[in-house]
Amino acid sequence: MLIGLGLMIPFIGTSLGAAIVFFMRKDIRSFTEKFLSGFAAGIMVAASVWSLIIPSIELSKNPQWLVPALGFCGGIIFLSISEKISERLMKIREKVSLTLGSKTMLVFAVTLHNIPEGMAVGVAFAGAVNSGDKTLFASAFALALGIAIQNIPEGAIISMPLKVQGSSRIKSFLLGSLSGAVEPIAAVITLAVSSAVSRLMPFFLSFAAGAMIYVCVNELIPDSKAEGRVNIGIFGFCLGFLIMMILDVALG
Repeated sequence: MLIGLGLMIPFIGTSLGAAIVFFMRKDIRSFTEKFLSGFAAGIMVAASVWSLIIPSIELSKNPQWLVPALGFCGGIIFLSISEKISERLMKIREKVSLTLGSKTMLVFAVTLHNIPEGMAVGVAFAGAVNSGDKTLFASAFALALGIAIQNIPEGAIISMPLKVQGSSRIKSFLLGSLSGAVEPIAAVITLAVSSAVSRLMPFFLSFAAGAMIYVCVNELIPDSKAEGRVNIGIFGFCLGFLIMMILDVALG
């Protein structure tokens, strides 16, 4: 029961973020959007380091850097290929004149990068189940909660622009929420085959880290940049990074 709740926590975070669209009056301010992008990037970078890369190194055998490095590169390559697929789908959309808006590609991209996040949660809980260590259970819940916090601005970043583009509040909320639905699915699958892939846990952890870092560098950080004397995206990044760092250290 508790494990099921833990696997659902990231999806709940995405849904909470997407629900912000119901309180939205008019267009999302550029100031708010850039802050949210920076905030999400900060949390994802911190989560990649403390919740994914460091545990991956600790679980790896000598040389401890090899598997984490391979997994990290694998995550980056996976998201890079996913981006190319997104671009091709966009070209197909333009040729057949589909009614999907450009923000739908953002939903697709976030959904793709949520898969390794779900795998990371599944790996964390699998390690806790296999070892029976209560400390690892606490770490798994901390990871799930940290990803859920990171998913709140992600859900908002998806649903709010969709509403601005003309979608209804309900449709915007559903698309924002569904982008996180793959996380518990990926987590359950990973947990179910944990006995067969236990030796690959360091790879999966660093794979998720690479995927999240790619999204940060390629999408969120550029989106957080603002013109003028005050770059609110930087403050959002720092706040997100601090929250995730404190959460990981305090609960880990």
